[in-house]
Amino acid sequence: MGCASADLAVVAAQLGREPRAIHSVAFRCACGAPAVVRTEPRLPDGTPFPTTYYVTCPRLTSLIGTLEATGVMREMEDQIREDPDMREQYEHAHARYLADRSELGEVPEIEGVSAGGMPTRVKCLHVHVGQALACGPGVNPVGDEMLDRIESWWTRGPCV
Repeated sequence: MGCASADLAVVAAQLGREPRAIHSVAFRCACGAPAVVRTEPRLPDGTPFPTTYYVTCPRLTSLIGTLEATGVMREMEDQIREDPDMREQYEHAHARYLADRSELGEVPEIEGVSAGGMPTRVKCLHVHVGQALACGPGVNPVGDEMLDRIESWWTRGPCV
C-alpha cells in the first residue's frame, strides 16, 4: 500500500523525526491529519517492530501519557482479571492485533506477541488507544475505556 508523502510529512512533524516503516494511516483526526498509523512488523533495518498501531498525534499521546501517570493500567488489569467478559474481549483484541499485523508480514521473532501487555497485562495505553481508534469501538475494551476518559483532543484544531 504505502503512505502518501503529505501524510508522511505530517507524521514527521508530529513525531519530530522521520517516521519508519509506515504502512498506512489507520485513523485520522477530525482535522484530517493522521492520528494513528499502521506500521510494518519489521523496521527498514530489519528490527522486529510489534507495534502495529502507533499513535502519532502529540496532543493525544500527551493525554494518554497523563492517564498512564495516574496508574490506570493496574486498574484495567484488575478489571480484566475480575470480569470474565472483559477478559474475553481483551483476548480477542490480542488475537485481532496479531491477525492485523500478520496481514503485513510474518516476523518469527515476535510471533504470538502483540503489544501493550496483551493478552494478560496492560502496559502501554498508547497501543490500546491506537487499536481502538484504528479498528473502531468494541475491539479493544481497554482502548475504548481510555477514549471515554480522554478529552476531545481534536477540538483545538490541527496539532501541526
